[in-house]
Order: sequence, then C-alpha cells, then structure tokens
Amino acid sequence: MDYIQTIILGIVEGLTEFIPVSSTGHLIIAKEYMGLTDKINPFLIVIQSGAILAVLGLYRKRVAEMVRGLLGKNSAGLKLAINLIIAFLPAAVFGPLLDDTIDEWLMGPIPVSWALAIGGVLMLFAARWQRSAFHEGSDTHSFIDIEHLTWKRALLIGSVQCLAMFPGTSRSMVTIVASMAVGMKPKHAAEFSFLLALPTLGGATVFKLYKDFDTLSTLDFGPMILGIIISFITAAIAIKWLVAYLSKHGLALFGWYRIALAIVVVVYFADGGNNESSTPVGGAAISSTVSPVTFANDHCPALPVAIQETPSTITGPTADCHLPDLISWSPFISDHCNPLI
Repeated sequence: MDYIQTIILGIVEGLTEFIPVSSTGHLIIAKEYMGLTDKINPFLIVIQSGAILAVLGLYRKRVAEMVRGLLGKNSAGLKLAINLIIAFLPAAVFGPLLDDTIDEWLMGPIPVSWALAIGGVLMLFAARWQRSAFHEGSDTHSFIDIEHLTWKRALLIGSVQCLAMFPGTSRSMVTIVASMAVGMKPKHAAEFSFLLALPTLGGATVFKLYKDFDTLSTLDFGPMILGIIISFITAAIAIKWLVAYLSKHGLALFGWYRIALAIVVVVYFADGGNNESSTPVGGAAISSTVSPVTFANDHCPALPVAIQETPSTITGPTADCHLPDLISWSPFISDHCNPLI
C-alpha cells in the first residue's frame, strides 16, 4: 500500500464514518477497486482513531461535562456518561463474539451492496414516520433532546447499533434512525451518534490492535499515521457539515445515495470488477486465470501427452506410452510403444 492509497482510504474513512452511508462499506469497495488484499483490514480499523479524535475535539465541552459528572460535579454530564456506557454494552458483548464470522463471510462488496440498499430504503421512510409519530410539546409523544434521554431508550439505541456489525449498514445510520425512533430530532440524534462513537470505535480499535497486532506490525508506520491524520481532518469537516445539514433537512438524500451506490457496486463487481486477482481469507492474492496446459514429447514422439504431476480423476493416472493389446497390431505404432493408453 502506497501513500496515495493511504490518503484515499483516510479521506474515505473520515468523510463516511459519521455520515450515514457506511464507512466500512466504502472502505471495502475502495480496497477492492484498488486491488488491495485483506491484509490491510486491521489498518482500516486503526485509522478510525482519527475520526475519534475529531469527535473529541468538536465535542470537548460535552466530554468535559461527562468527566466532571463521573467525578460527582455535574449531574447532567453523569447522566449522559451513564447512557453512553449503557448504549455501548451490547456492541461490547456481541462485537468480539461475531468478529471472525463477519471478517470471513461479510467483508465483500456484494454483502455491502445489500446492506447499503436496505439501509437506504429504511432512511427514506424514517423521517416521514417520525414527523407523524412525534411533535413539539411536553407529552409522551414529544421530541426529546440528549439531556432527556432515559437509560431504557439508550439501551434500545445501543442494541440497534449491533446491526451495524454487518458491513455496509452504517453505525451512524442505525444509531441516528434509532435515536429518531425514540423521539430525538435528526440533529440531536446525530450528536448522540457521534458521542456513542467514542466508546464504540475506541473499543473496536483497541480490540483490533490486540487481536491483529502481528499483522499490524508488518504494515508501514508512516502510512498508518498519515491515514489517521487525514481521517481526523476529513471527519471534522464531515461532522460540522452533517449537523448543519440535518438542522434544516432530513435523511432522504443519504437514502437515495445509498441505493444508487448499491446498484453501481452490484453492476461493477458482478461483472468482474478488479479481475486481476482474487483474495482468499488468508490474504494471499491468487490469480483467477487458469494456467495453460503444456505438452511435451515422451519416448513416443508422434503422440504428445500432457504433463500432470497429480493423477487426474477425469483423465486417469499418468503412464508410459502404452496401448491395449487389442490394437497392438497397428503398423503405425513403433515397437517400443506397445501397448499404449
């Protein structure tokens, strides 16, 4: 992986981590398009730390409130910290349990395309449903902000977040939609999603560092740092833009984008995509082109035979130049080639 590829992956991670279009899905697509192997999958997790730093920087006041709350000096900050911990627990339990299965079966462009499409359709209906289910006021069907989120609703949001373990679903998408489903406006839902990313992405990064340390140690340190820096800058830009956008608009734009991208991915990769190599689970690239069969003359120069190291179940075992006794009388067969099969 060179520095240009690192910059591309850092930009993709930063721009898509918090916008509800799936950063993992976009990174998988970008990786496949550039012909990179599964060996860099841990790298894709580590550069998420740049996005985490962006949230810490932009929401430093909220983070400071939570720290003071944990020290017993801010009740609102304590409540928010507890809600985030509760929302994080389902992912903390199921993430390590499902990690190997996800890496083996779902880290491909076609599963990602299905998740993109389904998530897009869900987002098209989410905002419309919320406008009919909640309103301004003070009753049970009124909109709520982060300060009025209960621990039960936080647990519901955290449970739904587990759906984002399916690559292409988008952690930000499911947590924003779940937050809207419990009564938050899109802007407040996005902010809670950003804050929930701190323990979730932080935990995922630490877990991958521990699990794939040997693989990470083989990657160049320079590109890794560059990827984190690029991710930090682009994530900060994406967060500020998304909050401003959701203050005036809904989620329909992202829903249509996901559906369009899913169609493009299916068409491209179903038609062969990057056909230079195929990458198995182990990460070693193998050619998808069948090697040509070569021929050589043995002691029967008139009859070339295929060289085959392993006996074939179709053609039978390799043998010297022999011919059944039934046709051993043929004058066209030399004396030293009798019998021949």
